[in-house]
Amino acid sequence: MKYLKINIEENADIEALKNAVLQLKGVASAEIVDDENPESELKKAFAKTKEQLKKGDYETLVNDIFDIIIKK
Repeated sequence: MKYLKINIEENADIEALKNAVLQLKGVASAEIVDDENPESELKKAFAKTKEQLKKGDYETLVNDIFDIIIKK
C-alpha cells in the first residue's frame, strides 16, 4: 500500500481536507495523524484494540500485535 503525507498549516480545516481527499478516486482511507501528540496515536491504538475485542476479531488483533513486534 502507498501513502501520501500532507503537511498542513495550523489554521487549516483538517476535517474538510480529509473529506475532500476521501472523494478522490482511488483513495481507500484518510487518517489524521498528529506527530506532535503521540499520545493520541496510543489512544487510537487502544480504541482499535477495544473494538476488536468487542467484535471477537481476535485474528486481526493478534496479527496487529505481531506486526508491532516484528517492526521493533
